[in-house]
Amino acid sequence: MKVRKAVIPAAGLGTRFLPASKASPKEMLAVVDKPAIQYVVEEAARAGLDDILIISGRGKTSIVDHFDRSPELEANLEEKGKLDLLEQVRAVTDIAHIHSVRQQEPLGLGHAVGMAEWHVGQAPFAVLLGDDLIGERDTLLADMVDACERHDASIVATMRVAGPQISAYGVAAVEEDPVEPGLYRMTDVVEKPAYEDAPSDLAVIGRYVLHPRIFDSIRATKPDAKGEIQLTDALKLSMETGPVYAMAFEGTRYDIGDKGDYLRATVELAAGRDDLGPDFRTFLRRFVAGLGGEG
Repeated sequence: MKVRKAVIPAAGLGTRFLPASKASPKEMLAVVDKPAIQYVVEEAARAGLDDILIISGRGKTSIVDHFDRSPELEANLEEKGKLDLLEQVRAVTDIAHIHSVRQQEPLGLGHAVGMAEWHVGQAPFAVLLGDDLIGERDTLLADMVDACERHDASIVATMRVAGPQISAYGVAAVEEDPVEPGLYRMTDVVEKPAYEDAPSDLAVIGRYVLHPRIFDSIRATKPDAKGEIQLTDALKLSMETGPVYAMAFEGTRYDIGDKGDYLRATVELAAGRDDLGPDFRTFLRRFVAGLGGEG
């Protein structure tokens, strides 16, 4: 079956970015001149997934509003002759077909994904976490979609993380021999293990392409100690009824929920732009020189 739809869970509280996320969703934090979630929606569209369901939460109406028409703003820009800005504003609404549903309570990522069943039906679908940005030149999601369609199985994105930092992630346990270059059959997934207990160096990141049998696994998953249904637990159950594969990604990824990574994303994306890059790179060189070459 073909993958045609994507789901973006965006109901979390964004506590890692307080106080900035107190009144504004973390997904709406600007990275240069676009909110983080727009990069995610554009990534889905580049992979051919233009039917997108956003799982939102209380106080997050601005996310859906961002992808809606704004007649008053458009009229104002047209009246003032700001046609370039008008084109950019209108283009946002044409990226994809956006739908939304609200998660009434913070019941976990597994629960949020389960809410998408009515929308995606019995077809495979992608899940993109709104605080993970993937490099615009990378083809991770398209590669995952292709692997899902070829193997009729769920695909989980991973990155190799060396050293104690692996303890901050869910970690995939995999069979030693790859199914194909960069693709491994998963045998387990361990949430935030101690460094010495990590089953591999493949850390799970925020991209999934899931077989529809995941919904049965979500329904069978028991809430954890916090009363939340975790997607990692549902994936473990899903491995009992069909294969789940880990794809090792070697490209660019930014964790927008991490303040240091957010700054890195802002600097690197601005520096790579044709319109901003030349002057900004000059500024950066002078800035670093002013620090005595540090950085």
